[in-house]
Amino acid sequence: MSSRDVSQDIQFEDERIRRAYAKRERRYSHFDPSHSVAVYEVETQLLKLLRRKNRTDLSSYKILEVGCGSGYWLRRMMEWGAAPANLFGVDLLNERIAAARDRSPQGTTLICGSAAELEFKDGYFDIVAQFTMFSSILDRPARKKIAAEMLRVVKPTGLIIWVDFFVRNPRNPDVRGIRKSEIAELFPGSEISLKRIWLAPPIASAIAPYSQIMCTALSRMPMLCTHYLGAIEKCPGLETPGNGG
Repeated sequence: MSSRDVSQDIQFEDERIRRAYAKRERRYSHFDPSHSVAVYEVETQLLKLLRRKNRTDLSSYKILEVGCGSGYWLRRMMEWGAAPANLFGVDLLNERIAAARDRSPQGTTLICGSAAELEFKDGYFDIVAQFTMFSSILDRPARKKIAAEMLRVVKPTGLIIWVDFFVRNPRNPDVRGIRKSEIAELFPGSEISLKRIWLAPPIASAIAPYSQIMCTALSRMPMLCTHYLGAIEKCPGLETPGNGG
């Protein structure tokens, strides 16, 4: 397949993702008990990961989120110590970027564009993150291109944060879970550590309105979880092709 064919395929996939995200965005609310439990768990486990990786002082870190939506996770990182001027977000949907600009502090850089063509120099970021974005990408070449871009723009000593689900949802054809083996293929030569989190949504939806504590307890059982939270780090000597910014 030529580079032109790949580029066209990615453009088609970008348009499909725009339509899928427009439908998905309406499903989530922090007033939904099961969603708020899931967000709390991601925050708790992410903070543990950052402590384990000795990233507890975010004040000087340049941080990029691909598929940033309305910027929730960028703002959370600001509350954990990141400077607004060091926060960057990229999303395909204009309306999501508009919402992020309305809600985020001045100085945050928010760009409407494709994560397959990041307009940043090689090795520019200390942290690059994605939260349930890859599962919305069904085209394998597009997944590989975005993963390559994430590897390109993160520093050799930087950290890629991965939060996404690994199970298939037969009722939602717009998403596809990503197994551990595919994550390894997407980020070749990298050191990858993954942990199962996030209580299965059907269970959480049934229990959370009555007991969020029970949901938290059940989420400690890996066989009941549907998502991976992980850290991806370049191995020494790993070189990634790039455009040099």
